[in-house]
Amino acid sequence: MIAIPQFAAPGPLIARLRGVATSPHAAVAAAAVLLVAAGSALVSFLGPLGGASGAHATLGKAPRGWHEALKAPHGHVVSHDVIRLSARPLAPMAAPTWNAAAPSPTQAWASGPLPAAPIAGFFAPGPGGPLPIIAADGRTPFQAYARPFQSNGRPKVALVIGGLGLNARATQQAIETLPGPVTLSFVPYAEGLQGWIDLARQHGHEVLLETPMEPENYPDNDPGPYTLMARGGAQETAKKLEWVLSRATGYFGLTNYLGSRFLAEPAAYEAFAAAARARGLGFIDDGSAAASAGGLPRASAAYVVDDQLTAKAVDDQLLRLEARALQKGQALGSGFAYPVTLEKVAAWAASVEARGYQLAPASALATRR
Repeated sequence: MIAIPQFAAPGPLIARLRGVATSPHAAVAAAAVLLVAAGSALVSFLGPLGGASGAHATLGKAPRGWHEALKAPHGHVVSHDVIRLSARPLAPMAAPTWNAAAPSPTQAWASGPLPAAPIAGFFAPGPGGPLPIIAADGRTPFQAYARPFQSNGRPKVALVIGGLGLNARATQQAIETLPGPVTLSFVPYAEGLQGWIDLARQHGHEVLLETPMEPENYPDNDPGPYTLMARGGAQETAKKLEWVLSRATGYFGLTNYLGSRFLAEPAAYEAFAAAARARGLGFIDDGSAAASAGGLPRASAAYVVDDQLTAKAVDDQLLRLEARALQKGQALGSGFAYPVTLEKVAAWAASVEARGYQLAPASALATRR
């Protein structure tokens, strides 16, 4: 693997992680980190989480899905070395509660574990690790790694839950408590990334890999050393994307992390789309690139379900998602692995099909355009 340089890390990524801690004490610790930028306090904050209950109503407005950064109190942007932090060993976890002999409640949602990655014929060695390739028979990694889906004619609703891999407890909760059709999105800088993807696929989840892209307020908000830059040129874009892709296998496509400036630059987007298309991948965005095509399987989120971090706000957005699916025949939403999001999405997913909808993976809503 390529050694990761010690660059200043993206503020928004750490900012989004502060929503993962749910106890009042963790919230106080997070506030202290934001005010004094104390490295030791941040490491403590990123450790094991408290219970699922918490003062969700006090968290206020979240960043819009994977859009621009959430600023700290008094306008200070959090900026820490996420590359260094992600290299630290993860906190010990309990053994997974799901296995083939004793199915968990969520296993009923899945058609069974997805095939283990990598699948022969869909990868080739790269300078930093295995890279996805189109198979000799023309089949693509998108087809090989997407969750199988058969429409039953009902309106389709799909969700992508992102930001996974940096916080062990939140990642395990998302994998084990959300139904298989919910698509999971992982951060490429995460330690043990392949293990997380393997566990997600074992539980029936298809997987996206988040691609850091330049936001409007770069470098104040810096997604890291492998950020795709709007003026970086096709060769630089392809090289950085190759590093991202080499971090793991088993994903059917990519999604953007930030990227308001990058995605608004047609030449930059085309260079990215061409590189992804050549490797047989899809691109599912958070709504930032809804008008972009690129000749590869595409879908864009219509709503961010946790734009406001309260239980009622998440419920309301999920109802909006249903309404759009009823009107359009299908609807895709996005969210982040906040405790309130995971709790409300799990409850919503348990009843959405009884209301006449079909819960679908994000890949099932993608079309080539």
